[in-house]
Amino acid sequence: MSEHKFPTEVIDLPSGGKVYSKDSPLVDGKIELKYMTTKEEDILMSENLIKKGVVVDKLLDSLIVTKGVKQEHLVLGDKNAVLVAARILAYGPEYTAEVTNPKNIEQTVEHTFDLTECPFKEAVDGVDYSGNSFDFETPIGKNKIKFKLLTGVEEKLIEKDLEQSKKYGYNSEISTRLRYTIIEVDGDNKSETITSFSQNMLARDSVALRNYIQEISPDIDLTSEIEMGGESVSVSIPLTVEFFWPKSIQ
Repeated sequence: MSEHKFPTEVIDLPSGGKVYSKDSPLVDGKIELKYMTTKEEDILMSENLIKKGVVVDKLLDSLIVTKGVKQEHLVLGDKNAVLVAARILAYGPEYTAEVTNPKNIEQTVEHTFDLTECPFKEAVDGVDYSGNSFDFETPIGKNKIKFKLLTGVEEKLIEKDLEQSKKYGYNSEISTRLRYTIIEVDGDNKSETITSFSQNMLARDSVALRNYIQEISPDIDLTSEIEMGGESVSVSIPLTVEFFWPKSIQ
Protein backbone atom coordinates (compact mmCIF):
# COMPACT_ATOMS: atom_id res chain seq x y z
CA MET A 1 0.00 0.00 0.00
CA SER A 2 1.45 3.36 -1.00
CA GLU A 3 2.17 5.95 1.66
CA HIS A 4 -0.33 8.78 1.86
CA LYS A 5 0.95 12.29 1.28
CA PHE A 6 -0.73 14.95 3.38
CA PRO A 7 -0.70 18.72 2.83
CA THR A 8 1.45 20.66 5.29
CA GLU A 9 2.06 24.25 6.29
CA VAL A 10 5.13 25.95 7.76
CA ILE A 11 4.14 27.89 10.88
CA ASP A 12 5.97 30.81 12.48
CA LEU A 13 6.78 30.55 16.20
CA PRO A 14 6.38 33.52 18.60
CA SER A 15 9.93 32.98 19.92
CA GLY A 16 11.42 33.31 16.45
CA GLY A 17 13.54 30.31 17.41
CA LYS A 18 15.74 32.50 19.61
CA VAL A 19 15.49 30.28 22.70
CA TYR A 20 16.61 27.08 20.97
CA SER A 21 20.14 25.77 20.53
CA LYS A 22 21.96 26.36 17.26
CA ASP A 23 21.63 22.69 16.29
CA SER A 24 17.87 22.60 16.94
CA PRO A 25 15.52 22.26 13.95
CA LEU A 26 13.52 25.07 15.57
CA VAL A 27 16.31 27.65 15.49
CA ASP A 28 14.86 29.30 12.36
CA GLY A 29 11.66 30.06 14.26
CA LYS A 30 9.45 27.83 12.13
CA ILE A 31 7.76 24.44 12.44
CA GLU A 32 6.02 22.31 9.83
CA LEU A 33 2.57 20.87 10.59
CA LYS A 34 0.37 18.57 8.59
CA TYR A 35 -3.36 19.04 8.22
CA MET A 36 -5.43 16.99 10.64
CA THR A 37 -6.82 13.67 9.39
CA THR A 38 -9.18 11.04 10.77
CA LYS A 39 -6.16 9.52 12.53
CA GLU A 40 -5.88 12.64 14.68
CA GLU A 41 -9.64 12.73 15.22
CA ASP A 42 -9.33 9.20 16.63
CA ILE A 43 -6.67 10.52 19.04
CA LEU A 44 -9.06 13.24 20.20
CA MET A 45 -11.77 10.61 20.79
CA SER A 46 -9.54 8.39 22.94
CA GLU A 47 -11.08 8.25 26.42
CA ASN A 48 -7.88 6.73 27.76
CA LEU A 49 -5.76 9.66 26.52
CA ILE A 50 -8.34 12.15 27.79
CA LYS A 51 -8.34 10.58 31.27
CA LYS A 52 -4.53 10.66 31.35
CA GLY A 53 -4.56 14.33 30.34
CA VAL A 54 -2.21 13.74 27.40
CA VAL A 55 -4.63 13.91 24.47
CA VAL A 56 -3.47 17.36 23.25
CA ASP A 57 0.20 16.37 23.51
CA LYS A 58 -0.42 13.17 21.52
CA LEU A 59 -2.34 15.17 18.94
CA LEU A 60 0.46 17.69 18.42
CA ASP A 61 3.11 14.97 18.19
CA SER A 62 1.04 13.38 15.43
CA LEU A 63 0.75 16.68 13.54
CA ILE A 64 4.35 17.92 13.78
CA VAL A 65 6.26 17.08 10.60
CA THR A 66 9.59 18.77 11.37
CA LYS A 67 12.12 15.99 11.91
CA GLY A 68 13.52 15.58 15.40
CA VAL A 69 10.85 17.75 17.03
CA LYS A 70 8.15 16.78 19.51
CA GLN A 71 5.72 19.07 21.28
CA GLU A 72 7.66 18.65 24.54
CA HIS A 73 10.67 20.39 22.96
CA LEU A 74 8.71 23.62 22.53
CA VAL A 75 8.69 26.43 25.07
CA LEU A 76 5.14 26.88 26.28
CA GLY A 77 4.33 30.00 24.28
CA ASP A 78 5.41 28.33 21.05
CA LYS A 79 3.34 25.27 21.96
CA ASN A 80 0.27 27.47 22.41
CA ALA A 81 0.83 28.99 18.97
CA VAL A 82 1.22 25.55 17.38
CA LEU A 83 -2.01 24.43 19.05
CA VAL A 84 -3.91 27.36 17.56
CA ALA A 85 -2.33 26.84 14.13
CA ALA A 86 -3.28 23.14 14.22
CA ARG A 87 -6.90 24.07 14.94
CA ILE A 88 -6.99 26.58 12.08
CA LEU A 89 -5.55 24.03 9.64
CA ALA A 90 -8.06 21.41 10.80
CA TYR A 91 -11.34 23.29 10.89
CA GLY A 92 -10.70 26.90 9.92
CA PRO A 93 -10.26 30.06 11.98
CA GLU A 94 -13.76 30.40 13.44
CA TYR A 95 -14.15 29.00 16.95
CA THR A 96 -17.42 29.25 18.88
CA ALA A 97 -17.28 28.89 22.65
CA GLU A 98 -19.18 29.91 25.76
CA VAL A 99 -17.37 32.57 27.77
CA THR A 100 -18.05 34.13 31.16
CA ASN A 101 -18.10 37.85 31.84
CA PRO A 102 -15.11 38.46 34.17
CA LYS A 103 -17.02 41.37 35.70
CA ASN A 104 -20.15 39.29 36.31
CA ILE A 105 -19.54 35.52 36.59
CA GLU A 106 -23.27 34.81 36.37
CA GLN A 107 -23.35 36.18 32.83
CA THR A 108 -22.24 33.92 29.99
CA VAL A 109 -22.47 34.32 26.25
CA GLU A 110 -21.69 32.21 23.21
CA HIS A 111 -19.14 33.99 21.05
CA THR A 112 -17.40 33.16 17.77
CA PHE A 113 -13.69 34.02 17.79
CA ASP A 114 -11.52 34.50 14.70
CA LEU A 115 -8.31 32.68 15.64
CA THR A 116 -6.32 34.40 12.89
CA GLU A 117 -6.72 37.64 14.84
CA CYS A 118 -4.73 36.32 17.82
CA PRO A 119 -1.45 38.27 17.69
CA PHE A 120 1.96 36.99 18.70
CA LYS A 121 3.70 38.32 21.78
CA GLU A 122 7.18 38.15 20.33
CA ALA A 123 10.64 38.15 21.90
CA VAL A 124 11.36 41.43 23.71
CA ASP A 125 13.93 43.74 22.11
CA GLY A 126 17.10 44.07 24.13
CA VAL A 127 16.73 40.69 25.86
CA ASP A 128 19.27 37.98 25.01
CA TYR A 129 17.33 34.75 24.40
CA SER A 130 20.31 32.67 23.26
CA GLY A 131 20.76 29.38 25.07
CA ASN A 132 17.43 29.83 26.88
CA SER A 133 19.30 31.36 29.82
CA PHE A 134 18.26 34.69 31.35
CA ASP A 135 19.60 36.92 34.13
CA PHE A 136 17.56 38.54 36.89
CA GLU A 137 18.45 40.25 40.16
CA THR A 138 15.84 40.02 42.90
CA PRO A 139 14.79 43.48 44.11
CA ILE A 140 14.85 42.74 47.86
CA GLY A 141 17.34 39.92 48.44
CA LYS A 142 19.65 41.12 45.63
CA ASN A 143 20.21 37.51 44.56
CA LYS A 144 21.57 37.06 41.05
CA ILE A 145 19.37 34.49 39.31
CA LYS A 146 19.76 32.60 36.08
CA PHE A 147 16.57 31.00 34.77
CA LYS A 148 15.08 29.37 31.68
CA LEU A 149 11.73 29.30 29.94
CA LEU A 150 9.98 25.99 30.56
CA THR A 151 9.27 23.41 27.86
CA GLY A 152 6.92 20.44 27.85
CA VAL A 153 9.71 18.32 29.33
CA GLU A 154 9.73 20.37 32.55
CA GLU A 155 5.95 20.64 32.56
CA LYS A 156 5.63 16.85 32.77
CA LEU A 157 8.09 16.71 35.66
CA ILE A 158 6.28 19.54 37.45
CA GLU A 159 2.95 17.77 37.03
CA LYS A 160 4.36 14.57 38.58
CA ASP A 161 5.86 16.49 41.51
CA LEU A 162 2.60 18.35 42.16
CA GLU A 163 0.59 15.12 42.11
CA GLN A 164 2.98 13.72 44.68
CA SER A 165 2.76 16.76 46.95
CA LYS A 166 -1.05 16.73 46.82
CA LYS A 167 -0.99 13.19 48.22
CA TYR A 168 0.48 14.73 51.37
CA GLY A 169 -2.19 17.41 51.47
CA TYR A 170 -0.35 20.51 50.33
CA ASN A 171 0.04 22.58 47.19
CA SER A 172 3.59 23.55 46.24
CA GLU A 173 2.97 24.83 42.72
CA ILE A 174 4.82 28.15 43.00
CA SER A 175 7.98 26.75 44.63
CA THR A 176 7.95 23.68 42.36
CA ARG A 177 7.73 25.79 39.21
CA LEU A 178 10.51 28.04 40.46
CA ARG A 179 12.68 25.00 41.18
CA TYR A 180 12.44 23.89 37.56
CA THR A 181 12.74 27.44 36.19
CA ILE A 182 15.80 28.60 38.14
CA ILE A 183 19.12 27.19 36.93
CA GLU A 184 21.52 29.15 39.13
CA VAL A 185 21.47 31.26 42.31
CA ASP A 186 24.42 33.58 42.98
CA GLY A 187 26.67 31.42 40.82
CA ASP A 188 25.58 28.15 42.47
CA ASN A 189 23.79 25.63 40.24
CA LYS A 190 23.58 22.73 42.70
CA SER A 191 20.08 21.23 42.85
CA GLU A 192 19.90 21.39 46.65
CA THR A 193 20.75 25.11 46.57
CA ILE A 194 18.06 25.83 43.97
CA THR A 195 15.49 23.73 45.86
CA SER A 196 16.18 25.50 49.16
CA PHE A 197 16.10 28.93 47.51
CA SER A 198 12.83 28.16 45.67
CA GLN A 199 11.16 27.06 48.90
CA ASN A 200 12.35 30.05 50.94
CA MET A 201 12.33 32.88 48.41
CA LEU A 202 10.97 36.21 49.64
CA ALA A 203 7.42 36.67 48.36
CA ARG A 204 8.17 40.06 46.77
CA ASP A 205 11.19 38.58 44.99
CA SER A 206 9.14 35.62 43.82
CA VAL A 207 6.44 37.88 42.37
CA ALA A 208 9.04 40.10 40.71
CA LEU A 209 10.76 37.13 39.07
CA ARG A 210 7.50 35.57 37.89
CA ASN A 211 6.32 38.90 36.48
CA TYR A 212 9.60 39.31 34.58
CA ILE A 213 9.34 35.79 33.18
CA GLN A 214 5.82 36.54 31.97
CA GLU A 215 6.99 39.83 30.49
CA ILE A 216 9.73 38.30 28.33
CA SER A 217 8.03 34.98 27.44
CA PRO A 218 7.06 34.78 23.75
CA ASP A 219 3.49 33.56 23.33
CA ILE A 220 0.28 33.96 21.39
CA ASP A 221 -2.26 36.39 22.84
CA LEU A 222 -5.38 34.38 23.58
CA THR A 223 -7.44 37.25 24.93
CA SER A 224 -10.13 39.02 22.99
CA GLU A 225 -12.34 42.07 23.45
CA ILE A 226 -16.04 41.24 23.12
CA GLU A 227 -19.35 42.93 23.95
CA MET A 228 -21.02 41.66 27.11
CA GLY A 229 -23.54 43.37 29.35
CA GLY A 230 -23.55 46.46 27.17
CA GLU A 231 -19.80 47.04 27.44
CA SER A 232 -16.53 45.81 25.99
CA VAL A 233 -14.73 43.28 28.20
CA SER A 234 -11.51 41.28 27.82
CA VAL A 235 -11.98 37.51 27.94
CA SER A 236 -9.64 34.56 27.58
CA ILE A 237 -10.27 32.21 24.67
CA PRO A 238 -10.87 28.80 26.27
CA LEU A 239 -8.55 26.03 25.02
CA THR A 240 -10.10 22.67 25.85
CA VAL A 241 -10.49 19.38 23.97
CA GLU A 242 -13.69 20.91 22.56
CA PHE A 243 -11.42 23.43 20.84
CA PHE A 244 -10.96 20.73 18.18
CA TRP A 245 -14.63 19.81 17.89
CA PRO A 246 -16.57 22.59 16.14
CA LYS A 247 -20.24 22.48 17.10
CA SER A 248 -21.29 22.21 13.47
CA ILE A 249 -19.80 18.70 13.24
CA GLN A 250 -20.38 17.37 16.76
